[in-house]
Amino acid sequence: MAEIRVFGAGIFGLSVAWECARRGALVEVVDPFGIGAGSSGGLVGALAPHVPENWNAKKQVQFDALDLAANFWAEVAEVGGTDPGYGRTGRLQPVADDAALELARARAVTAAALWQGRYDWQVVAAADFPGLLDSPTGWLIRDTLTARLHPRRACAALAAAIGARGGQIRVEATAKPMIEVWATGAAGLSEVSEALGRTVGTGVKGQAALFHANLPDAPQLFVEALHIVPHADGTVAIGSTSERDYTDPASTDAQLDALIDIARRLCPALRDAPVIDRWAGIRPRARSRAPMLGAHPARPGAFIANGGFKIGFGMAPMVARLMADLILEGRDTIPGEFRPEASL
Repeated sequence: MAEIRVFGAGIFGLSVAWECARRGALVEVVDPFGIGAGSSGGLVGALAPHVPENWNAKKQVQFDALDLAANFWAEVAEVGGTDPGYGRTGRLQPVADDAALELARARAVTAAALWQGRYDWQVVAAADFPGLLDSPTGWLIRDTLTARLHPRRACAALAAAIGARGGQIRVEATAKPMIEVWATGAAGLSEVSEALGRTVGTGVKGQAALFHANLPDAPQLFVEALHIVPHADGTVAIGSTSERDYTDPASTDAQLDALIDIARRLCPALRDAPVIDRWAGIRPRARSRAPMLGAHPARPGAFIANGGFKIGFGMAPMVARLMADLILEGRDTIPGEFRPEASL
């Protein structure tokens, strides 16, 4: 039986640990700060695809991950008995002008091929979705691939499933030698950068908010670079900022106030809804802008799963599969863009 120790109880660490456990490995997850204590403890949970054009390996892996997500999270929920808040509810985006309308219709054609005819990218009338989103042209883009996940509940669900398979979540590592996987987010990228003497990635601050608004079956909205994600528990999350310069990584400020104002202006259902939570945290961004997966560049014999900036929850099912294939079976199918050397 393989014995795996994963450092980091965020979405990558927990997903890799779960996939290894479900394949029969003995798993130990170590995080002194607890489950989902870093950027994975946020609010938004938008599992959204890239636009269906200029296809590459990164977009293919993301598509595969989104396609896998329903079964992945259903098994996690069944084994651990905890609901991760997953739902494939789709997404709406306003069409700004005639040029954008022409482009959206062209993308509908490419989506039919690239998304294998299983999911749609459509141009629909805004009138078909009253009260959700204003559109200057009266048209919306609707895709059926986008899904939602409740970040904190998803981390809790993974931890429960790992425990049900005999794994442990600990604040300190045991003394027992085990294969190591490092999934420690922004702190891990800083460690690698310091060890190698060059920047391989950095932390980017994000801020998000949570409204009390009961829209459990509504699709996600994406407008003016803002994700608006209705959850099944009677809340709606919005986010997020991307801040490279900051003094306090955990504070929220006027930048979040501006997002709240935008959400209320653009989404009629949120205009009078109260804000019940505000969140800020640091998300790990590898220099390549893709997840960093494979052999650890600064810890011989260990592995790394990091750099899930903005797409960590969406990528998690495929990150888990790629890493478990490599660690447990010696099968390396990680795309070049995802390898650590792409950020070195």
